[in-house]
Amino acid sequence: MHTRLTERLSITHPIISAPMAIAATGKLATAVSAAGGLGMIGGGYGDITWIEEQFSSVKDGGVGCGLITWSIDERPEVLESTLDLKPKALFLSFGNPECHVQKIKDRGIPVICQVQTFKDARNALDCGADILVAQGAEAGGHGETRATMSLVPELADLIATRSSNTLLCAAGGIADGRGLAAALMLGADGIVMGSRFWATREAGVHENMHQAALQATGDDTIRSQVMDIARKIAWPDRYSARVLKNGFTDRWHRNVDRLREVSEIESARWIQAWADGNVAVANTFVGEAVALIDRLETAETVVSRTVREAEKLLNRNWETGS
Repeated sequence: MHTRLTERLSITHPIISAPMAIAATGKLATAVSAAGGLGMIGGGYGDITWIEEQFSSVKDGGVGCGLITWSIDERPEVLESTLDLKPKALFLSFGNPECHVQKIKDRGIPVICQVQTFKDARNALDCGADILVAQGAEAGGHGETRATMSLVPELADLIATRSSNTLLCAAGGIADGRGLAAALMLGADGIVMGSRFWATREAGVHENMHQAALQATGDDTIRSQVMDIARKIAWPDRYSARVLKNGFTDRWHRNVDRLREVSEIESARWIQAWADGNVAVANTFVGEAVALIDRLETAETVVSRTVREAEKLLNRNWETGS
């Protein structure tokens, strides 16, 4: 399935796996790349020891890595160490990439900037990003409030007028071939999928969280900041995370001031629950597309079926002239 994205990244299919912190292991990234997409290791908050371990497990190379931009602003040495591992692409999310883009490009590594607003997209273009990812609020994990369906064509038009060589991927609510076909029709060059790859056998996810997700619908998710307060991670106020609702969000989502007051107790409780896979307390990080996932599969199966479904839909529309 050929698009500008497959040509630029020398991949077979226009699919990138989201660099989900912890879940996006070297094993998962390798499997996605082997299936013809571009696999991403989720570097998260910059545990360089963990990142190096994941790269050491990569077979045949050809995987990228994602980092949280505001985190590497505080610890620039994490970016330097990650660049030394020679990722196929570097994926930056959540923050102003201005002071990092040229450093990455100087190493000959493509820069992918995930954005959630039109304003941030313009800034990323000005910074020289090679690929933009338009992330809608449907996505699991951290993000903002814009919807994928409107954000993607808006940024496609922006790119066409300001930087036609820059590529665009869609993210948020995409978990099958329908989402890939729709993204391409909206003007994207490919997609970034998170939740669907999160629900694969190669992902670093506790079995209990997988099982909770397989029983959920999009209605069972919520955007909230309580997980970050509990974990004492100082995320910028503009971002929240989409997770499955549970007793913890029911109790604290509308009472975050009180949660901050008792964070010492609740933090230890949440972190232990995460380690134990206790989904009644620790939240499962997954997006609205969870309803489209009914089984755990291999990453190769996910990639091949997604492409097959999208090609069938696109060919049908072409043949009927619709």
